[in-house]
Amino acid sequence: MNDESGNPIWKNRVESWKDKKNNKKKKGAKNNKTEQAPAEIPPEQQMPGEALMQQPLSEIVPMSRNKLTPYRAVIIMRLVILGLFFHYRITNPVDSAFGLWLTSVICEIWFAFSWVLDQFPKWSPINRVTYLDTLSARFERPGEPCELAPVDFFVSTVDPLKEPPLITANTVLSILALDYPVEKVSCYVSDDGAAMLSFESLAETAEFARKWVPFCKKYSIEPRAPEFYFSQKIDYLKDKVQPSFVKERRAMKRDYEEYKIRVNAMVARAQKTPEEGWTMQDGTPWPGNNTRDHPGMIQVFLGNTGARDTDGNELPRLVYVSREKRPGYQHHKKAGAENALVRVSAVLTNAPYILNLDCDHYVNNSKAVREAMCFLMDPQVGRDVCYVQFPQRFDGIDKSDRYANRNVVFFDVNMKGLDGIQGPVYVGTGCVFNRQALYGYGPPSMPTLTKSSWCGCCSCCCPTKKKKAELDATEVYKDAKREELNAAIFNLHEIDNYDEYERSMLMSQRSFEKTFGLSSVFIESTLMENGGVPESVNSSALIKEAIHVISCSYEEKTEWGKEIGWIYGSVTEDILTGFKMQCRGWRSIYCMPLRPAFKGSAPINLSDRLHQVLRWALGSVEIFLSRHCPLWYGFGGGRLKWLQRLAYINTIVYPFTSLPLIAYCLIPAICLLTGKFIIPTLSNLASVLFLGLFMSIILTAVLELRWSGVGIEDLWRNEQFWVIGGVSAHLFAVFQGFLKMLAGIDTNFTVTAKAAEDAEFGELYMVKWTTVLIPPTTLLIVNIVGVVAGFSDALNKGYEAWGPLFGKVFFAFWVILHLYPFLKGLMGRQNRTPTIVVLWSVLLASVFSLVWVKINPFVNKVDPMEIAGTCSSIDC
Repeated sequence: MNDESGNPIWKNRVESWKDKKNNKKKKGAKNNKTEQAPAEIPPEQQMPGEALMQQPLSEIVPMSRNKLTPYRAVIIMRLVILGLFFHYRITNPVDSAFGLWLTSVICEIWFAFSWVLDQFPKWSPINRVTYLDTLSARFERPGEPCELAPVDFFVSTVDPLKEPPLITANTVLSILALDYPVEKVSCYVSDDGAAMLSFESLAETAEFARKWVPFCKKYSIEPRAPEFYFSQKIDYLKDKVQPSFVKERRAMKRDYEEYKIRVNAMVARAQKTPEEGWTMQDGTPWPGNNTRDHPGMIQVFLGNTGARDTDGNELPRLVYVSREKRPGYQHHKKAGAENALVRVSAVLTNAPYILNLDCDHYVNNSKAVREAMCFLMDPQVGRDVCYVQFPQRFDGIDKSDRYANRNVVFFDVNMKGLDGIQGPVYVGTGCVFNRQALYGYGPPSMPTLTKSSWCGCCSCCCPTKKKKAELDATEVYKDAKREELNAAIFNLHEIDNYDEYERSMLMSQRSFEKTFGLSSVFIESTLMENGGVPESVNSSALIKEAIHVISCSYEEKTEWGKEIGWIYGSVTEDILTGFKMQCRGWRSIYCMPLRPAFKGSAPINLSDRLHQVLRWALGSVEIFLSRHCPLWYGFGGGRLKWLQRLAYINTIVYPFTSLPLIAYCLIPAICLLTGKFIIPTLSNLASVLFLGLFMSIILTAVLELRWSGVGIEDLWRNEQFWVIGGVSAHLFAVFQGFLKMLAGIDTNFTVTAKAAEDAEFGELYMVKWTTVLIPPTTLLIVNIVGVVAGFSDALNKGYEAWGPLFGKVFFAFWVILHLYPFLKGLMGRQNRTPTIVVLWSVLLASVFSLVWVKINPFVNKVDPMEIAGTCSSIDC
């Protein structure tokens, strides 16, 4: 690419600037002419197509005032009641149980703080609606080339024995069969485990796609993942009018069953690795036999020059990628694999938009990409949008959703609220990115820096008047580049304001190489706002360059993982990546089509679910302890809105709620065992405060359910698992996070298995004993013992002890009810409850009650001599 006369890439770029300037002048002249012409054609004289062209691609549907106004009023009322409640609690200490009282007050203050962080970002929830017909009318005109933007799909997998190839294959097939122009779709599958099983199964999948893709498009199949389509328990003949459909469906199902047999045979063969390692069909050793030391591998299975489907039509591009792994290099797990895909796709196809999916999240709505394009391709809406996030929906979850796997409260309440501020957080899958945002560029229209935006956190001070006076367009531009990018990343829309010498300084190849790495082809791709690959480069050269950009050493001394791409430093790289983008001024959009865009599988087993929550919580703790903590990061530009910052603070501090939560769950048992209580005798005012607080909590939940459409059962399950996860996974995450920071002890997470048992919900009843289960089990036992002890003590003392007992037992039952799904999970199948567990529970409770009544260890001991003296003074 480089020769003696210099780098042609930079010359081409300079020429493109000149063309861009000339086009701007022509466009300006044209606009001047149109200003003199009539403003617009009256609606009655417009053609139907012209009227459709002027319609918006999407629209915001604000919440009804009848729903939102009472909701906000109750939030303010609850805030006032909380202030009065804490005034009462602090000014009325319980001297007889001062330690318990102080602990409870501290816990309650933290809970109130957590509620504020969670509640106020939901202040302005919104809904959105898209117009797919308008999108087609604008960008798919008959007789003209399709103008819809290309999209690169990323699918990530690691271990094919834990993430079955059949699951990944269904995701890939659903992508290849999308309702989107074939030439605009490219699917990249990242195999971070370098497994030959993944490679061979993908080859089989590419072969089966030749039959499956035309079948789906011919009959408008939904969903377009064969495993989930054929397993639907619905009338598949509904809305199908072609007489040949039944015959072709039967043949396709038979082909799919044969395909499954071939893939399952590969999986069975892969269970035992040969001593000499795997060999390919031509007899050569598989390059990935050593998963920690192997070269980079790329294989293009389908594409423009590849195989066609059974009808002779073109198929989307399908590319297998396994990045290079060498000992001594930090590979950064999933974030590193995603960044490798960013570079490979930029070299091979360079679509302006990227959609990433987990291997177990298939496309459930074939028009999902069109839904996202209604926002990203809208010139009014999409200019400052860094990504469009879809909600996660799941298959294979029990009807009662025992462990809140659906996360309905988060996806249907919290995310709608964030969409009304600066946009939803990135949740790791089902997200369509603007590639320019991943490269660290700021949005085209940068927010104006106001006086207030200079105020940072308490450690930041306001600049002097002289500095404020110097805040001209150049300073704004420098800030847009962000200081961390070492002046290498710049706003493309501002570049025409500079002369050729300044442009050459800004675009020096050296500064770009420090940022993006040593690949001229990749650097050129970063400057192409609308995507595309240079026509002058042949495909063999591109493959060679693609191998280069996935080498281990490519990211050394660059900004990858620091300011561009998926950000390193946390196991929850999704939250961190979205946070960095929104700190630069980008906003995101939440898209909720009526038919869920994507569906996945969730670990419904109790142990696996808790380990998943542990991973998320540990990632939040890592962000809290890093330089990217929302408490102090990103204040300089003033581009992150305050309510948005509160939401990000909530995502990183919620694991610390585990400490006061465990203390608060222990307090009822301690009160029952000691006979003490954390609340003094209630006055009339205190009773009103407590009643008002409970009523405001209930009203907030009811009104939230009203505008969100979430069911009360989902809210209750969310509340239960908040306690279960808080006293188990979140607690371990806090300690592991501090261990990693102080002692450098890193936690290696195993990949959660994606396949369920053959029996329906068979995995739900499995119990894999781990240390994460110990704290909630202990809390259950202690509170049950406390309740038994409390009733025994009340029976021993008489009727006057039953009044104080009620309050204590109420709080103990609050803990037990919240931990009930956990207890149910420990018991396994309801019809297979271990008899020995029931016998031991009854025996221990009975023995403890009898011993308690006899000994009463927490009752103050009375001196027998005092009793005798008292008795002798009585006049019988």
